[in-house]
Amino acid sequence: MIAPPAVVAGELVRLQTSQHVVALTFDGGGNADGAKGILAVLRKEEVPATFFLTGHFVRAYPQIARAIGRRFVVGNHTVNHLQLTHLSDAGVTREISTAATEIEHATGRDTHPLFRFPYGDRDARTLAICHRLGYVSIRWTVDTWGWMGKALQSVAGATRRVLANLAPGEIVLMHVGSAQDRSTIDAQALPGVIRAIRARGYRFVTLRDVRGPR
Repeated sequence: MIAPPAVVAGELVRLQTSQHVVALTFDGGGNADGAKGILAVLRKEEVPATFFLTGHFVRAYPQIARAIGRRFVVGNHTVNHLQLTHLSDAGVTREISTAATEIEHATGRDTHPLFRFPYGDRDARTLAICHRLGYVSIRWTVDTWGWMGKALQSVAGATRRVLANLAPGEIVLMHVGSAQDRSTIDAQALPGVIRAIRARGYRFVTLRDVRGPR
């Protein structure tokens, strides 16, 4: 059995398990250039995953949002993908609460208790607001850096980063959209990432069983 995920100071730092499991997570806050490819691979390989979507994303790409909601666990990534530490308490609350409503309407999924801060930017104040709204901050073990684009990252490089950090309970951060150069490194890397992780004896899980703040 996998124990309830370890939450430290209101943040999930990794899945608390000795089992060889990995959680793939995808942030959708910009465009959806890689979305169809990612969804096709996940379906073909029968891999579960967790998506963190913004209100802006689900409004801009309603069909993709519905497709994600039909098969996958969905978390809250705010409305506008802003740095929440730069906002007032009211602004932070509005970004999280409005996104919860918009995302549930678009995907049919209640995002609680899964929340990911845009850019990973948070402090004690914004964490407290997140917690008060019924969410746990979901961090990651490794970022593929696919969002950096071809000048700074590659498909092979993204795969190497995932494997270099491979350990029980790893949470992988990838992105649905493209980088500024319109490259979709994460979407291109995904088939190889899945094969390589499985070849090392790991299986895939979602963050469905994360418990809310207590």
